[in-house]
Amino acid sequence: MRAVDIIINKRDKKELTREEIRFFVHGISTGRIPDYQTSAWAMAVLLNGMTPRETTDLTLAMAQTGEVLDMHDVVDIAVDKHSTGGVGDKTTISVQPIVAACGLPVGKMSGRGLGFSGGTLDKMESIPGYRCDLTTEEFEEQLKRTGLVLCGQSKNLAPADGKLYALRDVTGTVQSIPLIASSVMGKKIAAGANAIVLDVKVGYGAFMETLEDARELADLMVQIGQLAGRKVVTLLSDMNQPLGNAVGNALEVREAIDMLHGGGPKDFREHCLHVSAHMLVLGEKAKDLAEGRKLSEKAVRDGSAFEKLRALVKAQGGDVAYVDDPDKLQKARFIEVVESPKNGYLDQVQARSVGEAAVALGAGRAKKSDPVDHAVGFVIHHKVGDAVEKGQPLFTIHANDKKKLTIAREAVLSAHGWSDAPVPALPLFYE
Repeated sequence: MRAVDIIINKRDKKELTREEIRFFVHGISTGRIPDYQTSAWAMAVLLNGMTPRETTDLTLAMAQTGEVLDMHDVVDIAVDKHSTGGVGDKTTISVQPIVAACGLPVGKMSGRGLGFSGGTLDKMESIPGYRCDLTTEEFEEQLKRTGLVLCGQSKNLAPADGKLYALRDVTGTVQSIPLIASSVMGKKIAAGANAIVLDVKVGYGAFMETLEDARELADLMVQIGQLAGRKVVTLLSDMNQPLGNAVGNALEVREAIDMLHGGGPKDFREHCLHVSAHMLVLGEKAKDLAEGRKLSEKAVRDGSAFEKLRALVKAQGGDVAYVDDPDKLQKARFIEVVESPKNGYLDQVQARSVGEAAVALGAGRAKKSDPVDHAVGFVIHHKVGDAVEKGQPLFTIHANDKKKLTIAREAVLSAHGWSDAPVPALPLFYE
């Protein structure tokens, strides 16, 4: 079997066999297939697509290039969640403790921010001492002992995916829906998940800007899950505006803690409770979403969810004092409230622009080697549909550099759009 023949078959819109896919993926992981052939194959997939069967075979082949965890000896059902990324999406920090407090263990491997989308690990590292790098043995032992783990992905899990993604990032093939789906699902399967809630973001601040593209990706990931013997549900959620109010690492941790005390922005709180309910149903702790919602609300109300967050931070070496008193978290040197320049109704708060401005402040990375400033970011005070009066606080900038603050002020001001007529609020979930 030759790599060039497999590239030609996909170029000519032929369906690849399981053996061809396994051969090619194995070649990527071992380095036997050079980058230029891998890039040519990825472009052929982008242009000609893959069937659900091909994509499932690709997913399993990716997972099997490294370690595949089996959680049956650790937990009864290994439940996981994944977000396709967004601005202000600190959902995991609240959802995971809620679900664990309801008696459903959750071991999650998360990522770091790249581009305008924030990363959960960067947010958790706002807490001094928090350790993201765990061995497989530490992951399993902590999950068994505390019922929750939130760490980085092991280098031994789906290594072919890491190599392929790096090439996709520089060859214009990131947007291939089969390659996105196999990347997400391959890592989840390798990490031992057998029940998965996928939060697929839709809008200007998301990878899938249209509902049609998001639905196609969601449907494909569900089909992969079914063909691979996993339970999967996908939620299509809005990312035209930031989720919650806070954008920036320490600011988002504070907001996630507020939610676990029964506070936080209404949209963020509702999002967390809805995702938690779905996870509890998939994990067989609730018979339906209504019961899952009640269990989630109770875990917040009685403080057990917050205690689970404390247990998580303590187990991974973090200083719990910063969870008990978020005022201890890093603060920026310059904090400026920007007022609304006019009266009107907000008809947009462009999420991507806000996310890019946060990166420019230092809250994220333009490239993987960039350092992260955990203190900087924004608090966006209003949502699409809100009536705003001139002089009313519009957003607050947290910065450590005055020049960057000035640039961020103009960028985030431009991200807000006004209408003279009332504007309907954006939905939290589309379907």
